[in-house]
Amino acid sequence: MRKNAIKPYAWVQFASLPDMYYNANTTSKSGGRTLGELQPEEAQIEHFPATDSEHRRPTDGERVSLARAFGARSLLHEALETILLTLIIFLVLNTATGRFQVRGSSMEPTLHDGQYLVISKLIYWVHPPQRGDIIVFHPPNNPAEDYIKRVVGLAGEQIEIQAGAVWVDAVPVEEPYVTNPGSYSGAWSLHEGELFVLGDNRRNSSDSHTWGVLPQENIVGKAWLCYWPPEEWSLVAHHIFPQPADQGD
Repeated sequence: MRKNAIKPYAWVQFASLPDMYYNANTTSKSGGRTLGELQPEEAQIEHFPATDSEHRRPTDGERVSLARAFGARSLLHEALETILLTLIIFLVLNTATGRFQVRGSSMEPTLHDGQYLVISKLIYWVHPPQRGDIIVFHPPNNPAEDYIKRVVGLAGEQIEIQAGAVWVDAVPVEEPYVTNPGSYSGAWSLHEGELFVLGDNRRNSSDSHTWGVLPQENIVGKAWLCYWPPEEWSLVAHHIFPQPADQGD
């Protein structure tokens, strides 16, 4: 009888051992909680110990060195951009314009000795020279020099000067910019690509009346702006002739 009474109790104890072992494992591994109490993310994520390089922060010296390195590169990049932009602007301005100093009194009273002018080099790419334009050119008798005179005669015209008065195709030309007319006379026929130029100070000018016609290819550019001295800063005064005088009718 005692043996039969003990057997059911022993069986119950033995049967409950797997549950006790399971609860102990799950409780110890979860820090006091069962797997059922764990969140899905906590049950799935595995945590790895961080390495020393991940915890290490850059020192103050390293941060300063990096800042200096990147700062130096940025300054160098900006400096190179500025230099490149300056060179481009210089090349464009040097191609499109030129600088010229008035020497002598041949263009008095329009221009004076010592004035500095900006010359437009591209204007005659757009249209040919006009009567009354003030131009800078290389004279055919001295190509190494730069002269500045006013265009009086155009290609295909007949120029005649009688006691200082200019005639174009037998029509007198009114020149209000001349205050000191010359006393010479002469006649010139202009062919294609040729111009006749005179200084405004007719009594003191080396121009077409002494060395002949000017090939149009010798033109450097059209006078545009006086920038020195400051008190004479202004656009260069070109004279526009009336249409009938241009046509010679």
